[in-house]
This record gives sequence, C-alpha cells and structure tokens, in this order.
Amino acid sequence: MSLRVVVADDQEIVRTGLAMILDAQPGIEVVGVAADGREAVDVARRLRPDVCLFDIRMPELDGIEATRRLAGPDVADPMAVVVITTFDLDEYVHAALRAGARGFLLKNAGAAMLSQAVHAAANGDALIAPSVTARLLATFAGSAPSASPAQPVDPLTEREEQILAAVARGRTNNEIGAEFHITLSTVKSHVTSLMNKLGARNRVEIAMWAYETGRARR
Repeated sequence: MSLRVVVADDQEIVRTGLAMILDAQPGIEVVGVAADGREAVDVARRLRPDVCLFDIRMPELDGIEATRRLAGPDVADPMAVVVITTFDLDEYVHAALRAGARGFLLKNAGAAMLSQAVHAAANGDALIAPSVTARLLATFAGSAPSASPAQPVDPLTEREEQILAAVARGRTNNEIGAEFHITLSTVKSHVTSLMNKLGARNRVEIAMWAYETGRARR
C-alpha cells in the first residue's frame, strides 16, 4: 500500500514539481496539495496523510507554524511532517525540529533523498539533510542550552547511550542494527526505552536531547 503524502508550497511550479517527483516514486502517492500554510493544515487534517511535506516560507502560516499545529508538543495525535526549504539556516532547522518535524531537507536534495525522507518519516525515523547535520551538531554541541535539559527518569544503560548517539547522528533503525549487530526489533525496543526515559515523543526529540546534553559528540 502506498504512502499517502500532502505537499504544500506557495510556488506553483515547485509544488507541482515536488508532487510529480513523489508520485513517480514507488510506494508513494500524493493525495493533496496546498498553496499556503493555513490550507496545508486544513488539507492535512481532512486527509490524514502518512506524511506531510511542507515548505518553510509560505503565506498565511509558515511551514514551521503549520508543522506545530499538526505535530507540536500539544497535539494528541501528531502527524509526520518533513520540512523542505531553499534556505540552509540553523534557526530554521532548530525551529522545525522543535515544532515536531521528522525531517529537514533542502530543495536541491534530489528525488532519492526526498523519497528516503518520506519513508523515514512514515516509519518514525528522522532524516536531516547531510549538509545540515554536521553543522547542526556542532552548533548544539558548542552552545549552552537556554534551560537545563530534563534528566532521564532512570539512568541510561551503556547500550542506550550508544543508540542515543546513533539516533542523534541521523541513523535509521536498520543502520543502527547493522552498526551494533542487533536485530531490528531490539533497536526498536531500545528507542522505545529511550523515549520513555527521556519523555520524548519521537526520535527527533531524542536527538535534540542528545545535542543539548552534549552526548551527540560521543
């Protein structure tokens, strides 16, 4: 069964292009499009797609606010959102992830990475453009957080620390399993345990906690 995707971008040629690229990928179907953030939220709530692909700079509501309304901390049943933009700015990445996005891509990413990001988001993984990841990691590692990060309910095990660092590097569950020679179900169990201990709702929030506590440098 194909993944159902909603695409939102205020530029018609970009919106149409993204929809055509995604529709051409096996296992992906674009079921709705929107020209601004408010319409994007309405369409997404009506269609309940597997993944939303939102541009950041849109009229009415920007992509970050649209993401927050569909996937933010106060949303009971958050959707999977991937944010895509031409602007490679740290504050956009941070804001998008804080708003609940499960991926951040640049518009020059290419069809393969676009497809990978959609599949990753649908599976609960997070994909951040490789060109952004290393700099983002350095930015968080080198800056003091505005508030002390919450401490885990129970101490992390050595294996959980390893999984935490791998998640923060953007590794998927399959890649983590291969790196540590453990089964996919074992990886998922560790990730679930991390979410419970950290009070995180998804692996992006796990990664953000790793950045803020300096663990992502390990």
